[in-house]
Order: sequence, then C-alpha cells, then structure tokens
Amino acid sequence: MLIFLLSVIIFSGCSQQNLYKDSRIIMGTFVEVTSPYKGAANTAFQEISRIEKLLSKYDPDSEISRLNRSGELALSEDTGNVLKKAREFWRLTAGSFDVTIGPLMDLWGFTTKNYRLPEDTQIKKTLELVGFDKIIFNDENNVVKYIFSGAEIDLGGIAKGYAIDRAVFKLKEKGIFSCLINAGGQVYCLGDNFGKPWRVGIKNPRKPGIVDYLELRDKAVSTSGDYEQYFIINGRRFSHIMDPKTGYPVDRGVVAVTVVADDSTLADALSTSIFVLGKEKGLELAKKIPGVQVNILSNEQY
Repeated sequence: MLIFLLSVIIFSGCSQQNLYKDSRIIMGTFVEVTSPYKGAANTAFQEISRIEKLLSKYDPDSEISRLNRSGELALSEDTGNVLKKAREFWRLTAGSFDVTIGPLMDLWGFTTKNYRLPEDTQIKKTLELVGFDKIIFNDENNVVKYIFSGAEIDLGGIAKGYAIDRAVFKLKEKGIFSCLINAGGQVYCLGDNFGKPWRVGIKNPRKPGIVDYLELRDKAVSTSGDYEQYFIINGRRFSHIMDPKTGYPVDRGVVAVTVVADDSTLADALSTSIFVLGKEKGLELAKKIPGVQVNILSNEQY
C-alpha cells in the first residue's frame, strides 16, 4: 500500500487481504481512511467532523468562529486543549508559531481565496492584533478573551493534527488497531498493514514524482509546504504560511517540511513551525523534541 502524502490518491498494493477505503471532504480537504476494519472510516469521519465543528473558522457556528465574533468565550475541553498546545509552540518558537494570525490571513486574502498584496502600512497596522500575548487565556475554565477588537484565531497550523489524534483515540476505543488516515498532508499510520508497515510516499513539491518513502507503524506524518495554497505576483510566490513577526508569507528558502512524530498534533504544529523558522533554526527546534524525524526540502534543490 502506497500513500502519496499531500495527495488525495492512495494506491492499493497486491495484498490479497481486504482493505476497506472511504473518503470524504472534511476540514477543507479530502480525508481518506483505509483499514481492514469495515467500520473504521465512519468512526474516524465522525470524530474528525466533530472536531471541525469546534475548530473551523469557516463554520460560523464553531467555537472558534463564535470566539472571533464575540472576543470572549468559554471553550470546550477539546478547543482548550488545542489552544494550550498552540501556546506551547508559541513559546517554543519565540512567537514564530502563532494561531492569532487570523487578521493577516484575512488581509492577504487567504481566508476568502481573493488574494491580494497589501500595503506595508496595512500589514503594520494588522500586526498590532497578532500575538498570543494579546489574548487572555484562563487555563482553569478555558475562557479566552481578546485584548483588542479585531483579533482572530486561525488554527490551520494545528487543527487537522488534533482532529486525527482524536480519531485515532476513538478507533482504539473500538478495538481497531490497523488503520491509515490521510487528510491532505496529515497522515497517521495506526498499527500495520497485515504485518507490514504502512508505506508513505512524500510527493515532489515542484514536479510529478516521489522524493522519499517512509515505512511506519503507529506514527504521524505531517508536511507543510509553499505549494499547498499560494498565489504569484510578478514571478514571486506568496504562500499561505504566514510569518507572524513580519506579517508576510514566509520566504526563507524552504519549499516543504515533513515531520514524523508519535502524534499528529505534534507533527502538524512542528512542520508549520519549522517552515516558518527556516532550515537552521527549525532543525535546532526539532532537536529539543525527542523522537521526531525531519526532512526539509529547500529552493536550492529545485
């Protein structure tokens, strides 16, 4: 079985054992679930959809949307857990990973897909709203309050990872210990594939083909790249991964970052963090976190 990471395509091998496969569009991407257990897909889809209804800023009824509108809200345990993990990475990266980039995503048009190149004065003004230190987060009751009107949380750099982790938890609760979840750049390999590791292919970010293969059991894989969402003006590529310190899309010579970790929340947040930090500082960060593997593709390779 070969999974093309960052693609919605999964190719089945010649195994004679039955693998059940189903896909749905959830959290803005194709989520594909493959397992020898027939009920695995529904279990995973239900849990990922539940988390989407909490964390998606595109759902007007989600907790994050209601928080962004009101500026203050008591959050559920799940949403609070995601914000606590996001705050941990904000501290680890000295602010380079920051979920309060929502106003910048809006300004550049990534929220609506109506892309634009803002004026420097607009970026500078918007940066006044960005920073995890500009929100008040009470750990005891999960109440979040924005200090400034117009602040906005965007969990795009961590939400899918958390949703997959919750799906894996539910699968294990039901006694399912062999399953692969592929959610557009976020993959979790639960158990193995009839005694063999799941085989994951990392897609070439600039042309057709595979740059590397991973054989994994009980591991998460996340890839962040400048080719997932982007626009080009005057030959310059502007990706959706935002630098919360400069207010501009990240441009540090990195094309893609792939992280293998024990859980998807960590892999998701770490791949985003390393992409924002750049190769040198990103690898320094990775060394602080035990048990992770990192593969960085740079412009020099293309």
